[in-house]
Amino acid sequence: MARELWEGNQAIAEAAVRGGVEAFFGYPITPQTELLEYMSARMLDLGRVFLQAESEVAAINMVYGAASGGARAMSSSSSPGISLMQEGLSYIAASEVPVVLVDIMRGGPGLGNIQPSQSDYFQMTRSAGHGDFHPIVLAPATIQEAVDIVYDAFPLSEKYRTIVIVAADGSLGQMMEPAEMPPMRPLLSEEERGAWAVRGARGREHNIITSLYLKESELEALNQRLQAKLRLIEENEQRWEEIETADAEYLLVAFGTVGRTCKSVLREARAEGIRAGLFRPISLWPFPWQRLRALAKQVRAMLVVEMNTGQMLQDVQLAVMGQCPVEFYGRTGGVVPLPDEILEALHAVDVNVDVAFAGPAVAGAAEMRVGRHE
Repeated sequence: MARELWEGNQAIAEAAVRGGVEAFFGYPITPQTELLEYMSARMLDLGRVFLQAESEVAAINMVYGAASGGARAMSSSSSPGISLMQEGLSYIAASEVPVVLVDIMRGGPGLGNIQPSQSDYFQMTRSAGHGDFHPIVLAPATIQEAVDIVYDAFPLSEKYRTIVIVAADGSLGQMMEPAEMPPMRPLLSEEERGAWAVRGARGREHNIITSLYLKESELEALNQRLQAKLRLIEENEQRWEEIETADAEYLLVAFGTVGRTCKSVLREARAEGIRAGLFRPISLWPFPWQRLRALAKQVRAMLVVEMNTGQMLQDVQLAVMGQCPVEFYGRTGGVVPLPDEILEALHAVDVNVDVAFAGPAVAGAAEMRVGRHE
């Protein structure tokens, strides 16, 4: 199929439709409202379920109910709306039903603004609700990658009977660029619907879905089962992209929109003679710590770049375990860092590492190196 020009939100919606979503429940909030609007027409044209709920709380509980019935169900929202869904997400995790959620992040905290941000990292990766669990969190950097991730999100959620969150931001939701849509996937047959699905019980044992475990032994057994599942996901679903890492002395680490910006920084740095590489986590959970830890052994330093105050930074530090210096550059409030800013921060890392490794006797050499960069 030929590539066509798509807006990010609409491309994500169409990818979900082609991926087999049967029921969509949501509530409008900028900058993801176009996704909801697209679904309101497209789903009904196909004879599928669309419902604009009275709130995000209602929407996620409708998703919970539809998924419990065996339907491929999803919702989308933006940062404050995702906050309202937390309790429902925790119930879904405890009930082990597959669900897909799209978060088009905006500036925060609080009501914040409608500009792009990456400030939901903690909210998504540190469980997206109370209790001991993690959803799978995938962060695209282009519209094409968002299409591919959303298309495969339903089979992935069903494989592990878990929540898959697609974490984008306002930039990706609002921008337009060419993308190729995948083929229309057939809807699930009754035989293909998961063993968790609640259907008519005539002729078989009751299938009960619940997140309520009052006995300590039952709740502990659930937690043990969830932890075993999470270990399996962590072993099999770490995803990343790396560029120019084979000879890299300095490593840029960034995800999503900032990750694509860092590709421009990488070209400029290489042109200046800085042997820089890029590591872009695609799975924010499970975080691809194994590969990053291996790269920490070969580079002189890392620079983590985010549109927040340093949230993924903590996962990078845990992965690196002190094997190399880790610096940070971030912008907040909906400000998108520009390539020149990031390159300047990389220059500073270069100087700091030269001084730290060489000591005062060769500090002048570090200053000369910066002069060449400029």
